[in-house]
Amino acid sequence: MSPQHLALAWSALFAAALIGGTALKLWLAQRQQRHVLAHRDAVPAPFRASISLEAHQKAADYTVAKLRFGLWTTLFSAMIVLVWTLEGGLQLLNGWVSATFGTALGGQLALLVAFAVIGSLLDLPWEVARTFGLESRFGFNRLTPRMFVVDLLKNALVGAVLMLPLALLVLWIMQVAGGWWWLWAWAGLTAFSLLMMVAYPLVIAPLFNKFQPLPDGEVKTRAQALMQRCDFALSGLFVMDGSRRSAHANAYFTGMGAARRVVLFDTLLGQLSPAQIEGVLAHEVGHYKRHHILKRMGVMFGVSLAGFALLGWLSNQVWFYVGLGVMPNLFAPNHALALILFSLALPVFGVFFSPLGAATSRKHEFEADAYAAQHSDARALGEALVTLYRDNASTLTPDPIYVRFYYSHPPALQRLERLGALPSSIAPSSAHTPATA
Repeated sequence: MSPQHLALAWSALFAAALIGGTALKLWLAQRQQRHVLAHRDAVPAPFRASISLEAHQKAADYTVAKLRFGLWTTLFSAMIVLVWTLEGGLQLLNGWVSATFGTALGGQLALLVAFAVIGSLLDLPWEVARTFGLESRFGFNRLTPRMFVVDLLKNALVGAVLMLPLALLVLWIMQVAGGWWWLWAWAGLTAFSLLMMVAYPLVIAPLFNKFQPLPDGEVKTRAQALMQRCDFALSGLFVMDGSRRSAHANAYFTGMGAARRVVLFDTLLGQLSPAQIEGVLAHEVGHYKRHHILKRMGVMFGVSLAGFALLGWLSNQVWFYVGLGVMPNLFAPNHALALILFSLALPVFGVFFSPLGAATSRKHEFEADAYAAQHSDARALGEALVTLYRDNASTLTPDPIYVRFYYSHPPALQRLERLGALPSSIAPSSAHTPATA
């Protein structure tokens, strides 16, 4: 097949995937919306003792509002991808950057920066609408406009400090490492990712939130006893001022090695009892003890290696560029173009594989729940999950097909059935005294 025919075939395949993927997302969103609204007026029987009709309806309305917001962002994202590629947007940008900054290493970096800046500016109105429209309407946003701008500037600064040297390194490797550049680039990116796992909790996260050691009390005593029972070493237990930005509650482990720590949102301490928090922490420990973190890292690094190998081959194919609306430079490097086009094309095809990752994640959540049930009170964990579903306005009645595509966590009913802690057999969460640090 001639290069022209290959380019046409590639254009057709890309367009079909873009249209098909967008249609699939819209269809799934409509399914989820119809399913949630159909069950809006009645709390599922197992949850009637612990979830009020008002809370259930709020969760339904919040879910539907997010879906409708997502419909517009999905269409907008598809349009932007189309404009960048087949409509010639990237071709125009590359021409301007090449004429202004040249085509050497600096010009290649300038193209990546220009693309990233334009993308961020295009996303900004949607982020403003989500934060101050959607999240505020349901009482979850606590960001002020000033805090939003400060966070935006901090993110830009951190991104520049971290990503500019990394991008420059990758471009330099592509230029000097010959045909095996993709392997060296993958190795560099992998090393950077591992470094960030250590650096993030120690250096980056404190730029955005305050982290205070968990004060003495029942929560700390239970957490320390749990870590000892599970033979799980930590560098510390911390409370994060999550309430400054959102009413949502959460808890997580972060870091690796000596930087491994537990972080509790201050909102979580106000919503759950000490026993319930212990159950949540036991679940997170379960992820480590069942080697989910290492498995996910292995998959991530393996997929990224395959991706870099594919990019290494595609970057030498003229039809790859032409088929996506870009005429490659004939007497200058095309490294930045290849990186940008690959980043645009990958999500277009990746949507069809999302059920695989979602299914694996749900399996890991079940396994972590089982570990928690062995090392803490399964009843208390069930109560905690119900409380978090209620207070975070998470729907109890998702569409099964939507779940298969998107849900990284199993639906509430499935998790509680596995735990043997359905709310019909437990007391309402309001019966518990919130944890105090």
